[in-house]
Amino acid sequence: MMRQRTSATASPLTATSAFSAGVVASTQALHYAQAIPRTLVHRASVAEVFLTDAAADGPDRLLVAAQWPRDHALYHPDADGTSDPLLFAESIRQTLLYVGHGRLGIPLGHRFVGQNTGFRIWDREPLRVKGAPVPVVLETTWDYDGSRAPKRYDVRLETALSVDGVRCGHGHIEACVVDERRYQLLRRRVERPTSGPSGQSGAPRLMPHRVGRLRAKDCVLAPGGSPDEWWLRLDLNHAILFDHPTDHIPQAVMLEGFRQLGHLYVHERGQGAPDDTLYGLVGARVDCLAFGELDIPTRLSVTRAESANDGTRELVISAVQGERRIAEAVLNWAPAPVAARAAEPVLQLV
Repeated sequence: MMRQRTSATASPLTATSAFSAGVVASTQALHYAQAIPRTLVHRASVAEVFLTDAAADGPDRLLVAAQWPRDHALYHPDADGTSDPLLFAESIRQTLLYVGHGRLGIPLGHRFVGQNTGFRIWDREPLRVKGAPVPVVLETTWDYDGSRAPKRYDVRLETALSVDGVRCGHGHIEACVVDERRYQLLRRRVERPTSGPSGQSGAPRLMPHRVGRLRAKDCVLAPGGSPDEWWLRLDLNHAILFDHPTDHIPQAVMLEGFRQLGHLYVHERGQGAPDDTLYGLVGARVDCLAFGELDIPTRLSVTRAESANDGTRELVISAVQGERRIAEAVLNWAPAPVAARAAEPVLQLV
């Protein structure tokens, strides 16, 4: 196959505070009236499709429109009144699939195997939830290689996040893409680790407010065998986290587990931070090292925690099945204004 390469976007440090005049003109043509077809982003529920439109901005760049809801069962606003940052992560994932099928010609039915993903938000104010859904634009470029083997593609996508022309974040995602036959061969070659303790799905959840969620069924953490160990509690019937059947733990579910453990850690192990300090997730990177099996318990643990003079905190969290490390995350948290505490939910829904 022919080899195609395109350059990535600028790093967050060099990103300007607003779009160029040409990009602004292109964004004016974007529409938010309805979601794109759900099959293009591998979603079963139309309600979980956030992308609404796309427009080319040159031969190797795409402007993607997404509408983030004012509220959402799982991705509800943070305590400081800004959009849940994992809406950005999910929009990046959907953009990868949309670009793969719509721009690169990858056939529907191919499997996207996530390798790593991440985002950084340096300005939360444009993401503040007000009286209407948040209209965002993802300025997207990609690095694509379709030459490695027949019917295999490697794609890395970079995107800059903007609201009303103001850039406020940057993200990326990387995946290899294979057809169904090669995917099944790949899965059969996976060496499964020895199963750990049983009862993962039936383990008691933590109270949702401890992990920053509103509903008990959205909590994916259960206590482990020690104070520093937690189980990833899977509910295959969860309408959002398991939107459609799968044979392994989705990358988005793993990210949710990392986020919840991070929230628990920074708020309950403040290391001298004031009791009223609230933290918001402003950055994450997840490296997927192996398939996460659904029927083998997954242990989560914080392997490193650091605090900076400006109050930000960085955590490294590992996910392990048996003795195999299947994923690792680096999470960055920043303190929110004390006044944001008034925005915290006072009722815990079940």
